[in-house]
Amino acid sequence: MIRYYISIIVTLLFFISCNESKITGYKLTDKGIYFKLLGIGEANKYVQEGNYVTFHIQYATADDSIFFDAIRTAKIEKPLYEGAIEDCFYMLSEGDSAAFFIKADPFFEKTLESPLPLFIPPESYLKIILKIETVKTAEEFKKDKEEFLAWVEDFGEYEKKVLKNYLEKRNINYMPNDTVIYKIPINKGNSKTVNYGDTITVHFEGYFLNGKLFDSTRKRNEPFSFVYGSEWQVIKGLEKAIGMMHEGEKSIFVIPSFMAFGKEGSSTGIIPPYSSVVFEIELLKIGKKNE
Repeated sequence: MIRYYISIIVTLLFFISCNESKITGYKLTDKGIYFKLLGIGEANKYVQEGNYVTFHIQYATADDSIFFDAIRTAKIEKPLYEGAIEDCFYMLSEGDSAAFFIKADPFFEKTLESPLPLFIPPESYLKIILKIETVKTAEEFKKDKEEFLAWVEDFGEYEKKVLKNYLEKRNINYMPNDTVIYKIPINKGNSKTVNYGDTITVHFEGYFLNGKLFDSTRKRNEPFSFVYGSEWQVIKGLEKAIGMMHEGEKSIFVIPSFMAFGKEGSSTGIIPPYSSVVFEIELLKIGKKNE
């Protein structure tokens, strides 16, 4: 309760120091970020430079159309520019959640190092909804990681056996490509191929090797769009798989753990360590960066 009242006082003082807002319900900070607190956590662990933070993040257009939704763990570095996404993190403590509007152009060009997507107008704002799940110092993160890796040390050989059995049982004779991803074509697409900076729209379904579904854009009835080659978008294996496809194509990919969620599994805990996964992907549209 004390933490609650302290946070309210700090937030009020913060609002008083901000400039007049042009977005209803939001306050403008001195760094040019529009800010609205959505929830207050019980912990008193504010994000600092160098911390390892687990967070739930959503990117949306100014009219609230969400085009990215994920839980990630990342080391929070010094902001690349004033009003960068890192500045949003530094306003929050563990358990807090907030909505922000930051300038879209520098976020894509400097943070993601990619062109502005076609569906976001130049010189507009990007909406970010952010919840801080955990905040750890570098020392705490290192200790937790060492303990976890010791626990899963023997999982590697087990995965190889499971993957081999999966491929043999289903009589999959396709050889993996140079990234050790197995591709099983279903439908061919057109001649349009994927390049870095393109805006990609896909439907995908993710399965464990036992056939259990763990994620599906079709189930949500919501295709997934992202800028190809950008950070924090998709796992390495999924990006490589999509890069092998043509527009309109539908294929199945078997992805070993080191190209998927690795030794640690997913940050949500849904995908266990050393888990090979299967993705059925349909590449709906390629928005070329120069079009």
